[in-house]
Amino acid sequence: MKKLIMTSIATILIGLGFAGTTLSENKEVHAQTLKNTTENTDAANVSENKTSLDKKTSTVAYINEQEKKAVQHASSQKGQESQAKQKTQENKTITMEATAYTANCAGCSGVTRTGINLKANPNQKVIAVDPNVIPLGTKVHVEGYGTAVAGDIGSDIQGNRIDVFIPSRQNALDFGRKQVKVTILS
Repeated sequence: MKKLIMTSIATILIGLGFAGTTLSENKEVHAQTLKNTTENTDAANVSENKTSLDKKTSTVAYINEQEKKAVQHASSQKGQESQAKQKTQENKTITMEATAYTANCAGCSGVTRTGINLKANPNQKVIAVDPNVIPLGTKVHVEGYGTAVAGDIGSDIQGNRIDVFIPSRQNALDFGRKQVKVTILS
């Protein structure tokens, strides 16, 4: 009976592929197979991850490049719009109400908002403006007055009103109040 059992176990072992190997040898073969399979799987995963990372890096670089181009385009567009606006403003003619002022009045310093000393330069052509309508420093031509610089402001000068500098108080009073065409030169 013992022989029969041993023969049956041997037959089973041969059928299972364990013939000629010990159980510990079989464990080593399975462990090595498992290790090789794991290494191959890990290598494949690393390769897939690297490819995925490369694609993501390329995508981010592409997006950054597109954003850079968009910013450059917007900046260029803004510059072109600014130039177009400036050209539109140049030689623009506005009808304005004009009065005159002098530097020789009680309490007048004679120095404009932009620092022009009108007492020292009585022949300077300067107008007081609303800087929201005509920016300070702008060159203009005022009908009946000549080419002047927007170099001053006044508390009563708002909107489409200007004040022209005239050195003589009597001549300033004689100027009165009138509608004039003001052409923006630069």
